[in-house]
Amino acid sequence: MTALPEAAPAPAAAPATAAAPRVAPAVPRAARPEQRRLPLDLRSVRLDPAGALGAWQELNAAATIPHCIAQLETSGVIDNFRRVIGESGAPHRGFVFADSDLFKVIEAVAWEIGRSGTSAHDAWLDEMIDLVQRVQEPSGYLHTWIQGVHPEKKFAELHWVHEMYVLGHWLQAAIALDRAAGRSDLLEAAIRMVDLLDRRFGPGREDGIDGHPEIETALVELYRHTGQERFLRLAQHFVDQRGRDLLPNEGFGHHYFQDHLPVREAVDPIGHAVRQLYLNAGVTDLVLETGEESLAAVMREQWDRVHERKMYLSGAFGSRHRDESFGNDYELPSDRAYAETCATIADLHWTWRLSLAEHDPRHADVIEREIHNALAASVDGSGRRFFYSNPMQRRPDRFSEENAPAERQEWYSCACCPPNIARLVAQISSYVAAVRPARDGEGPALEVLQLAAAQIDLPAQIGSGTLHVDTRYPAEGTVHLRLDGELVPGARIAVRIPGWAGTAQVTTDDGRSQEVTGEYVELEAAEARSARISLDMTPRWTANHPRVDATRGCLALERGPIVYCLEQVDMPHGLEVDDVAVARGAQVQEAPADARAQSAAETGEGETRAAAPGAPALRIPVQVHADRGPLIRSTSAPADGAAVESATVTAVPFATWGNRGPGAMRIWIPTAD
Repeated sequence: MTALPEAAPAPAAAPATAAAPRVAPAVPRAARPEQRRLPLDLRSVRLDPAGALGAWQELNAAATIPHCIAQLETSGVIDNFRRVIGESGAPHRGFVFADSDLFKVIEAVAWEIGRSGTSAHDAWLDEMIDLVQRVQEPSGYLHTWIQGVHPEKKFAELHWVHEMYVLGHWLQAAIALDRAAGRSDLLEAAIRMVDLLDRRFGPGREDGIDGHPEIETALVELYRHTGQERFLRLAQHFVDQRGRDLLPNEGFGHHYFQDHLPVREAVDPIGHAVRQLYLNAGVTDLVLETGEESLAAVMREQWDRVHERKMYLSGAFGSRHRDESFGNDYELPSDRAYAETCATIADLHWTWRLSLAEHDPRHADVIEREIHNALAASVDGSGRRFFYSNPMQRRPDRFSEENAPAERQEWYSCACCPPNIARLVAQISSYVAAVRPARDGEGPALEVLQLAAAQIDLPAQIGSGTLHVDTRYPAEGTVHLRLDGELVPGARIAVRIPGWAGTAQVTTDDGRSQEVTGEYVELEAAEARSARISLDMTPRWTANHPRVDATRGCLALERGPIVYCLEQVDMPHGLEVDDVAVARGAQVQEAPADARAQSAAETGEGETRAAAPGAPALRIPVQVHADRGPLIRSTSAPADGAAVESATVTAVPFATWGNRGPGAMRIWIPTAD
């Protein structure tokens, strides 16, 4: 374990340093020589509204964030604050941690201010921050369920009440607001509660950790933002305390809380998926600041196990509804996938931090998979309806369950996911590019990690000017680059070659064309002035590991980074999704632009909706066997006599499913042979 230096006590409220860090969610302070990447200021990466990610940010700003603000009122979150100070007679509504929904929405607003400079929410921010300050106790304590319902339980049920979890989201919102808008009042209030926490549960004091990790990553970011070592020390203390039998072994048990083993021994991802992944983000933040190899080794091993044994094809996590948890290795049921939206967001945060710390080309591949599939599917085309649970298959008779409805909902009683989506999309430009520092005799590089239409201002260590990226990716595989500026001697532009592609065809302004194999297309200044990178977007069939029993004998269809699915609304009349099988190696064709509209017109089901920004629908030849035989049958019994027919069906991007009404859906298609 790496020891942290002692620091003198700080005042109760410590504002941010005068030289504020970059406007980004994670800004490592240590800048250790072995650090792989340095993040960019999100203001230096401007996503084009004509591109997929830029359009999503515009929808988030215009629809999702205002919707979340309205729902905070409707759901009672804001009244929960008002009632503590006698300004509302309404009963407390929502879960005990509902305060966190307010802070996540504030964070979304903060990143939107950083992205676009909007002042549309300034009055709302004034009102909310004033309300938070008036509800906060003189000691620094704030938690409306405790203050307004059970004041006798203050810090008495850390495993369920989530006081530190809520503070973690409060801190992240406050840091984002200070970085993006230069507004420190919310941060000063949050630090007062951190001080209270430190006095009560800091090193050498009372033992205590929260049942829901989140405070750890927030405290490290607070250290980065203020430069005060005491916050880093407190984060490390909470990590060191986990796994030492501090939480009661009741309900779902120690595994649920990641309290079953000390963090440095816990190589297997287990328990509540979101909690595990938020914890890992905080642990990786510590690695970035301290360089502790024992923690780094555990994070590498956990990352491999999460993504090679427990990740759904869409980039989702969590196979069990009962405790919202990871299952066993390869336990990945399609129709019973819990796949909570927040788990994918938490994993993106963790994976991004690992990508800053170490080199592994899979990191950017996973983030790409998550953005364009699991996360894109979690919100509908209006930006106002959301999935909490994201199954890989919906059966035709599927009924709604708590947090797992048959259709997207405007809000949830446990509303963690919608505001989480809002804050992630508002900050998504932070994950598009980064700086690779000069090392081992090689010059620095601007790495374009996510292929998106954007203008990227070159940081000083790379050069001056702007890199223009023009592309319709992921609908198309062509990326045009234009460098308007200069690179410092030895610097390069490095464009990631997605792992699914493996190679890229590169054509430069001088007419040269070559195939590049590997992780990056590396361009010097002259080449980057005008270059075209082409990726092969031929649809491909994908199989799961054979130990995934739920999909054994099935194939999935992908094109570029996009996962496809079959929806009942697109099936020819009389054909059911669950009766379809596909031959291995079946030839897939891109459908005409109006294929989905034609399919919907034929079935008369639902409204039509264009596929995700220009991605084509795909036409698949299939066999149809409507087996109406008994559930259990002898292998020697005669066939049921149902004819096997041939048909052609339409597959659509998984991210768009459910926009035309409820109905059956599946990603994994049984093979016919």
